[in-house]
This record gives sequence, C-alpha cells and structure tokens, in this order.
Amino acid sequence: MQSVVDYILSLGATIFVPIVLFIVGLAFRLSVLRAIKAAVTVGVGFLGLNLVVSLIGDYLSPSVQTMVERFGLNLSVIDLGSGTSAGIAFSTTVGALIIPVIFGLNVLLLISKLTKTMNIDIFNYSHYALTGSVVALITSNLFYGLMAAISHAIFSLIVADLTAKKVQKVIGIEGISISQGFATSTVPFYALMDKIFDKIPALNNRKMDTNFIQKKFGMFGDPVIIGVILGVIIAILAGTSFVDGSQLVIVITGIMILFPRVIRIIVEGLMPISDAAKKFFQTKFKGKEFFIGLDSAVTLGHPTTITVGILIIPITLVLAAILPGNKVLPLADLAFAPFFICMATIMHKGDVIRTLISSTFNMVLVLYIATFFSSYYTDLASAGGFIESVGGTEVSALYIGNVFNFIITILMRMEVLGFIILALFIIVLYYFVFKKINRKEEPEETS
Repeated sequence: MQSVVDYILSLGATIFVPIVLFIVGLAFRLSVLRAIKAAVTVGVGFLGLNLVVSLIGDYLSPSVQTMVERFGLNLSVIDLGSGTSAGIAFSTTVGALIIPVIFGLNVLLLISKLTKTMNIDIFNYSHYALTGSVVALITSNLFYGLMAAISHAIFSLIVADLTAKKVQKVIGIEGISISQGFATSTVPFYALMDKIFDKIPALNNRKMDTNFIQKKFGMFGDPVIIGVILGVIIAILAGTSFVDGSQLVIVITGIMILFPRVIRIIVEGLMPISDAAKKFFQTKFKGKEFFIGLDSAVTLGHPTTITVGILIIPITLVLAAILPGNKVLPLADLAFAPFFICMATIMHKGDVIRTLISSTFNMVLVLYIATFFSSYYTDLASAGGFIESVGGTEVSALYIGNVFNFIITILMRMEVLGFIILALFIIVLYYFVFKKINRKEEPEETS
C-alpha cells in the first residue's frame, strides 16, 4: 500500500490532478479531446502556480531568514514546511490507508446525498493523514487514528458545501468548492470574525476590497505599486543591498501580477468540466448540485489574498517573536503564507482590512497550535526519517497549526469517550447545519 501511495505522490500535482480531471470529464460525457484539453490546461496552470510559488521560496524566503537573523529571533522549534509535513503524514500506517479510505467515503457520502462535494484534491488528503497519524501516535491505536482522519475529512466536506457559493462568487468559478483540509479549518474562525466586524462601526458596511482602494487612493491601490511598496518594506527590514533589494521588489511585484494570470489558466481548464458536470446532474439527477472539491490554490489569484498573503509574512515573524509561549520559528512555510489566509478573502468578500486583521489573529492560533503539536510532530518526523536534516532539533510546521486537527486530537486523547463525543458532534452538525442549508435551497432548485 505504501508503495502505491509513494507512486501517486511522485506524480506531482501537475500530472496526477490532470489524470483525475480527465477521468471526471469523461464521466460527465465530455469528448476525449475536450477532456484532454481541459485536464492538460489545468495541469499547465498548476505548473505555472508552482513556478510562482517557487519565486517566493527562492527570493523572498532568503530575505525573511535574513530578517530572522538580523532581529535575533531565538525560537527553539524549527518549521519544516508543508512539503515535508505531507511526506511525514503519508509515511505512517494511517497515511498509507488514507487515500482509498477517504476517497471511498466521499463517494458513499455523495451517493447518499450527505455531501455535494467530490474532493479530488488527493494530495491534500495529507491534512487528514497528519491528523490521524498524530492521534494514532498518542493513543497507540490505528482505529482511533483512522477515525480522526475520517472526522477531519467529513468536517472539510461540510465546510466545502457550506462555503461553495461564496467561493464561486468571490473567485468567479462555478461548480467548485474548496475542500482542502487546512483552508476549511479556518472558515469557522473567519466567519466568527466577520460577525464581529459587522458590530464595529469603523469596519461595518465597508467594501474595502482592492478595487475600492484603487478608486480611493489611485495608483497606490494598483497591484504593481502595492508590490513595489511591499518589496521596499521587506528589503529595508532585511537590510539587503541595493541589487538584492531591487530584485526582491521585482519578484514581489511579479508575484502580484502572475498569480491572477496563472489562476485564469486553471479556471479556463476547469470551466468545461464544471459545465459538463452541471448538465450531467441536470439530466440524470434532476438538477442536483455537485461541486468539484479543489485545492485552495484556485483562490490565490484574488488581489486581496496576494496582498495580505505577502504582508502576513513579516507579521507572522513579529508574532513568533513576541507571543508568550510560542516556540516555533516560522521558516519553510512562510512561502505558503497565502494558503493559510486565503479563506479570509472568501469569508470577508475581498475586504482587505477585514482579511488582514482576521489573518493576523489566525496566525496567532496557527503558531500556538504548531507549538502544541511540536513534540508529536518531532516523533513522527523521527520515525519517518525526516529529522536528520535539522540535527535532532525539535521540529514542527505551520502546516500542522490546524484548528480541526487540534480539536479532533484533544477529543481523541480521551479515546472511547472522545470518539463518542466526536461522532455525536458530526451527527448534530449534519442535522442542524447541512440539512438546514439543503432545505433552504430546495425551493430555489425547483422554481
């Protein structure tokens, strides 16, 4: 089983995701050539996305590390990052089982109408695998580990269904939802923050999106100018030379420009499959809604996410330095900052100020949860052979600073009692939330 998982992971998103989308396209009656074109276009979009993200790792991360050294951030737990975390998650027994288990569960829930989302984001099943692996480690029980992973997957599907319409409206892609295990875990917090902002006069009834800022402040709201300003600020904080600073400005501005254009390529590939799915369900299931569950990467083209995603990098470093009790030094995962805050853009409808405030508070949670999990993460990393690169130092990752992960782990530490509480909570959640939403939508679907 592990060899199968390793082979799937070795394909990479640029290959595996198009293969899955090609099969999905054929299932929804697209012609072979149209399915190939749609799937490969998405693959090209992910290729472009990887290239843009690599710019952050190659140029922005070194400046961030210089900032760390310059300001003497003495933190004892090293952030190994998302890539290493996924590898650790899939290297365990739970991780080896999780792909067929979660995929099969998703199909059953779809057939039984307990979800509208088919989560094809196989790579990010690693979030569920990591939750299950930690619980299996703590309880020394594979069953509890699998139940923890399944619970995380179910929570993600419920949130994906509940936020699908908002996602589609904000980013402009019909027929999709975001089912990624970290992104969905941030939604309850961002929804709560949005309610709080509605009660604050200074933030109430404001539409402070990037279009508003550009109209209000002219060229200062232009993505290129924002990129230049952010680049200059980070270069000054890092104390770079003129040449390195200038290069950093160009790179950050390039990220501001390239992210939306790369996402458009992914959207171009997804649209034929989304349209085919809609026609298929209208014909076969009397208009039943169906969402393709995707990685939160498709949200990164929004200007608010890009702007706040870059701003949150130095903010996270400051938080790491000043928060009492935090032990994690953010490093490898700083390059993926936009992924940690992308659903704030969705829940706040692109409002820059709300997104920035919410994202800052969310990163406080992420740092504390990552600190909480550091000893467990270190044990998993050591067992999987990932610890040698840091010479035995305690490790963690912002990637594991996941609220669903934290809640599930706390409950499952109680073993039988925790499992019962978790199962009851899922049942109640389905009854009072998911079913209620479905009843609200039924009249609209039949009109």
